[in-house]
Parts: sequence; C-alpha cells; structure tokens
Amino acid sequence: MNNPKRYLITSALPYANGLKHIGHLAGAYIPADIYTRYLRVQKRDVLFVCGSDEHGTAIPIQAMKEGTTPQAIIDKYHPIIEQNFFDLGISFDIYHRTSAPIHHKTAQDFFEHLNNNGDLEIKESEQYFDEEAKIFLADRFIKGTCPNCKYENAFGDQCEKCGKSLSPEELINPISTLSGKPPVKKITKHWYLPLNRHEDFLREWVLNNHKDDWRPNVVGSVKSWIDAGLQPRAVTRDLDWGVKLPLKNENSKVLYVWFDAPIGYISATKQWALNNQKDWQPYWFDKETKLVHFIGKDNIVFHAIIFPVMLKLHSNILPENVVSNEFMNLEGDKMSTSRGWSIEMDEYINDWIKKENGGDAFADVLRYYLTAIAPESKDSEFTWKGFQDANNSELVSILGNYVNRTFVLMHKLCAGKVPPFHNELIDDIDKQLIVDIGNAKQKVEHLLEVYKFREAQFEVIDLARKANQYMQKKEPWILAKNLTENSNNQKLIDNCIHLCLQLTANLAILINPFLPFTAQKMLQMMKVVDRMLEWKNAGKINLLKVGYSLREPQLLFRKIEDEEIEFQIQKLNEKSKKVEEAKNTNTEVETKNTTLKPIIQFDDFAKIDLRIGTIITAEKVEKADKLLKLEVDLGFEKRTIVSGIALHYKPEEIIGKQVTVVCNLAPRKMRGIESNGMILMAEDTTGKLYFVNPDSVIDNGSTVS
Repeated sequence: MNNPKRYLITSALPYANGLKHIGHLAGAYIPADIYTRYLRVQKRDVLFVCGSDEHGTAIPIQAMKEGTTPQAIIDKYHPIIEQNFFDLGISFDIYHRTSAPIHHKTAQDFFEHLNNNGDLEIKESEQYFDEEAKIFLADRFIKGTCPNCKYENAFGDQCEKCGKSLSPEELINPISTLSGKPPVKKITKHWYLPLNRHEDFLREWVLNNHKDDWRPNVVGSVKSWIDAGLQPRAVTRDLDWGVKLPLKNENSKVLYVWFDAPIGYISATKQWALNNQKDWQPYWFDKETKLVHFIGKDNIVFHAIIFPVMLKLHSNILPENVVSNEFMNLEGDKMSTSRGWSIEMDEYINDWIKKENGGDAFADVLRYYLTAIAPESKDSEFTWKGFQDANNSELVSILGNYVNRTFVLMHKLCAGKVPPFHNELIDDIDKQLIVDIGNAKQKVEHLLEVYKFREAQFEVIDLARKANQYMQKKEPWILAKNLTENSNNQKLIDNCIHLCLQLTANLAILINPFLPFTAQKMLQMMKVVDRMLEWKNAGKINLLKVGYSLREPQLLFRKIEDEEIEFQIQKLNEKSKKVEEAKNTNTEVETKNTTLKPIIQFDDFAKIDLRIGTIITAEKVEKADKLLKLEVDLGFEKRTIVSGIALHYKPEEIIGKQVTVVCNLAPRKMRGIESNGMILMAEDTTGKLYFVNPDSVIDNGSTVS
C-alpha cells in the first residue's frame, strides 16, 4: 500500500499465565517496536496495540498450580508483563486486557455478527465429560499414560516428558484432573468457522497477491494448510472461564480463545480511542489504513488464515503484512520456561537494568543483540557469550567508542563547542564521509520499510564503523601537536570534529528506533530536543550549530566482564536442574490430592516391598535446595536415600524418625549420589509434606502390607 493514511501495528497477545521470556521479545515485540518508532519519527499516523490474553485453559491450569483463582492469576501477571515491556522500551500506545468488559462485548458482538449472517456452522460431537464435576473437559484437564513413552501424567494435548502431541483419545487410562475419575464421552454441540468455504479467497489473497512481499515462512505455511485442505474450526468450547456465548441457554459455553484473542486488537483500539477522544473505526474499516501483524511462527495460522477470514466476514480491513519470525533457541537448546531453560524478561531486568545506575543502557544492549540475531528467516540462538561479544565488540568498541572520542576531542581541541567547517580545505575523505551519511539514511529507511530489521541495524553500526575509520585517517590529535608549524592544522581539526559531531547527530536519529534509551542519552550530551530525532533530519550535516556548547561525554555502554557471563551461564544451568529435580524427585507427588492414578491390579501392588526404617543421619545436598541425603537403618542393612524434603524439614529435626521406605525401587543417581529407595510422604492441600510412619515405634525392617 503506497502512502497509507494511517498505520495499525499489532504484536501477538501474550498469555497472562506466567512470566514471558526473551524469545517472545525477539519474535513479536522488538521488531514491532522498531517499526513503530520509525513510523513515528516519519510523522506518520500510527497506532501500536497489544495486551494480555487472559482466557483459555492456560489460565485456570496455572491457577490450579498456584492454588488460586484464574482472576487472581491474570491480576498477578498482567501488570508484571506490562511493566517488563515498558522497562525494555516497548512503546505500545495501549497495553490492554481481554478480561476487560469492552473486550467481552466486542468479541460477543463479533460472534453475533457472523452467526446472524450464517457464516458459522453448528455441529455435534463427542467430548470427554467429568460426571462428578459436571463439566466437559478441555484437553489440558485430562491426564493419562502417554502411549509413546508410558509417562503416567501426560496431558490430553501433549506429553511433557517426551514432547509428543496427543489427543485425549490416545491416552491410556485417561482421568479428569478435576475429580480424579475416568471421564465419559458425551454429546455436545459447538459453533464452527467453516474455513473450507474460504480456500479460494485465501489462495488468491496470500498465495497470489502477497507471495512476493510476505516472508517465505508465512506464505509457505499458508500454502501447506490450504493444500492439506482447510477444515471447520470450533469457535466455542465448554468451559467456565472466558467470554460467555451471547446466546440464550448456552451459559456453559465460552468463545474459544483463538477466536476471542485476536479480537483483542480491536477492543484495545476501542479503549485507546475512548482514552484519547478518537474515532476507532477508521483503524479497522478504512481501506487507507495499513494493518501489520508481528508474530512468532506458531501464530501464523491464526493471523494469516483464521483471523483474516474473520475480518473479511466482518467487513474489516485485511492485514497488509504478517511479519513472522522463527524461534530463538538458548545455549544450544529450545527455550522453554517449563523446563527452566529460559531467560525471563523480568529476570533480565532485575539482573541487568535495576542493579546499577544507567541500567537503561542494558535494555538497549538486549534490544541490540536480539535484533542482531533476530530469527527473521530461520531459527537463531541466544548465547551469553554472543551477548557479551555484541556489547563489547560492537556497542562499546564501535558505537560507544566513536561517540566518546568525538566528544573528548571536541572538548580538548575545540573548546567544547561545535567548530566551524572550512569549505576551502574539504578533501576526498571528507566528501566520502558525507556521502556515507546520506547513503546510510537511504539504506536504513529502505530496509525498515521491508521489515529487514537485522540488516537495518547493521547499517547503523556500519556507519559508526566508517566514522571510526575516518577519525583514524584524519588523526586530529596528531595535527594538534603541530599547530604552530602549520597554520591550517586547527582548521583541519575543526573540519574533522565538525563532521564527526554531525555524524554523531545522525547516529542518534538512525539508532533511535533500535536503541531508544541510547538515543536519548546522546540528545542530552548534544543539548538538543527530541525534535531532532525526526527522520527528515537524517542525512543532513548541519544539525548542530557552529559555536554551540555541548556537554561532557558520558559512556553510552560499559564493558561486560567474563565473570558476569559465567555467573549467568551457571545460573541458567542451576535453574534448569532445579526444575528437573522437582519433576524427578522420588518424593514428588501430584499437586491435586483428588487426582487418582490409573487402576492397577493387586499383583502390581504386591510387587512393592515396603518396610519401616529409622533415619540415623541427615544432611543437605550441596547446590540442591530441595534435597536431603539420608542414611536409613532398615534393621538388616543401612541405606543411603536422597529425598526431596529439604524445604519442609531441617536435617536435625528428622534424625531418629521412623519412616516407610520403598525398598525394591531401582537405584538412581541424584546430584552424583546413588539413592537406594524412596521415603513415602503425604502432601496436604497447601503442599506441606508429612512422613507416612507407624503409630508407635516398631522394629526396623518390619514389612508394610
């Protein structure tokens, strides 16, 4: 779309069920923010919207884990996520919530429009139903044995041990996580969006009209889905958490989260308009609005197939582009919060930004590195060593070093003021630098317009690299040693410093969409206002007036030491180990006491050798918060057992206590210690662990039957 009247930029709504990691940041938020900041300094009408996705099963599941309510979960995580984005310079015009009444009404109206126009279908199907809880079960509320790896606590949509995607029907001995009882199949009806009706539209719109200007991963994904044949997709589900269906006698149904979440872009726009006395409708109905979605590749189907169909049926504008990134891995493995192999935004902010004065610089360091390794065409990898190198070798040594040298030399050789430029002494080296400044603006502008953020940022740093080379060729510090011998030397110094300062001003403009905190610090040093950052000023070499006094230099970035990186790597490994220990500790029990395990036969139980023993020594396991190393006297022998009870009992409290031991459990190593048995524990609803022991002292080695 050439010269649109306005721009509407969206970033995928993050689930408010926990902290978000930096992989999310790299995929949908930093690229969108760079693009939006660029449009703003272009003085274009742009609105950047996002918000928390607060529906779907992820929220009540997290509530169950934390022993609280879904509302409490979203009220806990929404403000944290919002503040994290702010601290990292993500400049939303509004960060909204799908739990807001205006969103519920907007989503319900959208559904009614499609339903009343005959754009939806009603179908009946069998679904698992919990007869005790009186509720149809979403996939995540069903557990059973994985048919692939035999893990006994696999969910109805995925086994978290082997990673296999599942359906509830595939589970062996499925049970409801709500009652612990086996569910039954029951007929239910739902509303469906018949995507199969819109294959021709999608084929023409994406595969023909946008095959050249959209990223290949988006076009390829859409083609794959269409070639496989699109199927009707349920718009509603049986759940008590979400946007209620606006139909009589259907109070037990809500809108499926995939349907209501993207409508959150519309409700956020409405709320922004109310807050600012604006009209929201042009942003969603005027064809002169350019709508651009920024997402991760796991959201392609929703933003390039499903939501466009919804928008078309609702007479809204369609996205001009769906900018999708691939995934970002971490230190050689897939980033995963559930496995502890992640760097949460909140964690990074606490470690790098809040710890020191001028910590905003580290917001820009993260933005810079994530953009430099952005997974624009293939999966990329974050490493702490790479993070350090990007900071030390590029931001410190190239950009920061150049700006600092320029200001130091200006104060030392030009009395702290912008020196004049003596045209009669201009040479080819000066002329080339002026050309480089103009070319950098054109290159960065073109690359940002086509969403190539990695290359655009590289061009900015490359200009700083050329500026360093220019200064080295000019050597004003050498010229300053021979001022009396050559009357032109001061003029040559003036010309060098003048161009270096004008280039510094250009760097502030060009770097602003990428490193906004750094651009602001540079403005302060130059004693100029934000208006200088307007894009029309880029490429000019008269931005700073001759004779204007500038402030003393400030270091834009500091060097990151090896010890800091080693600490972060160790911290990551320890976090991951703690998560694995929590999963694998022998005393780990189900968090829901009402969740029963699959039925077994008596012969299975008879295989377990349970005996009474007495704890004779107990000590903490080094670098393992949950583990105690126990020596247990079983009467006929003494055994070493590692037990995950350190958060509940101090070692000295349990010496002499009789316990029940599973004696014929296969030995396993935990933290390098071979554990020969398992202590039986009971867990109450608060998570407190209790020993399962006899009413009175009996002989060690006594059997339990």
